Amino acid sequence: MVWPFLLIYASGKLHLPLSTVATLIAINAGTGLFSSILAGTLADKIGRKVVMVFSLALNGIAYFFLMRAETYPQFVVLMIFIGLSNPLYQVGADAMLADMIPSEKRTEAYAINRIANNAAFGIGPAVGGFLASTSYNLAFYGASAGFLIYSLLLFFLAHETLDKTVSVTKTDSLADPVLGAEGYVHVLRDKGFMAFVAMMAIGLIAPSMLWILMPVYAKTNFNIPEALYGWIPTTNAFMCVFIQFSVTQITRRYRTLPVAATGMLIYAIGVGSVALMTGFWGFWLSMVVITLGELTFVPTASKYAADTAPADLRGRYMSVYWIGWGLARTLAPLIGGYLNDHIFPQAIWIGGLLIGLTSALGLVTLNSITKARTALRTSTVS
Repeated sequence: MVWPFLLIYASGKLHLPLSTVATLIAINAGTGLFSSILAGTLADKIGRKVVMVFSLALNGIAYFFLMRAETYPQFVVLMIFIGLSNPLYQVGADAMLADMIPSEKRTEAYAINRIANNAAFGIGPAVGGFLASTSYNLAFYGASAGFLIYSLLLFFLAHETLDKTVSVTKTDSLADPVLGAEGYVHVLRDKGFMAFVAMMAIGLIAPSMLWILMPVYAKTNFNIPEALYGWIPTTNAFMCVFIQFSVTQITRRYRTLPVAATGMLIYAIGVGSVALMTGFWGFWLSMVVITLGELTFVPTASKYAADTAPADLRGRYMSVYWIGWGLARTLAPLIGGYLNDHIFPQAIWIGGLLIGLTSALGLVTLNSITKARTALRTSTVS
């Protein structure tokens, strides 16, 4: 209800250049990088459910106070709180799902989870855009209430999935240096996984720029109001709800890395197409293309991370996975804001195209290296 319009709201309150206002999103995402590291250890130690409930409650409180922010420092403080809380839920939820679902069914499981999320996201931007055109306070009240209600539902109805007997005997304790650093050392030594996270982080800068900057780009340059623009992210959500499972039934037949590279290529094309668009339907079409990339890439990437992780380090692998997302979200507004203010507005989307193509090429290369190493090990064993 709020996030697609947050830069518009902040710009209207602060009257600062886009590159400055966009740093709020970068601060939010940068804070999330630290929180992602903490989230993995906590999810592996005290449980998935606890960190998820705490995250939702903190988000609800932060969104309530966000409507009262009047200065840049006040926005910064609230962006930090939201940045600290978001990864706790994301890491906990992904680890919980991996706990419950065997490997061969995880692609479908992550797809179904995304369908549920996007069913709500389909309604949110449309309702939020309508409310924002009347009063942003209504949208903030609704978002805050939603987080708090969900935290209560999760607290009373969800069951903890962490097997603490495995966690205690096989992993380090919270008293270890850097909150269980030994577990993260294992993740960092997994070169294939770290290469995947690096390529993913680079590529996700492109769609992150679209999600963060296209609403203010469309309003500033083409006078598209929030109430109308809200239907663009709603289209994304409805596509995820009604098409995701069908796309997953196709992508699950193929190796994860080639599918991920294909999704990243579609991402790049969709972001680059925004430079050619001049009105609502053009931006809508770009979102349709972006969504096809999302449907292809995201469940596949989640499955890759879950399959790579040992059971007792699953929270930490998911933390590093979400750090990749956080890096993209940190850099996207900074890069996009700079291109907008120092070159020209369409440069945002040309830059996104080049970034996405670089990532797709990197994932193709990683797949080739992985296949070669697998073939070499097989021949050595034989």
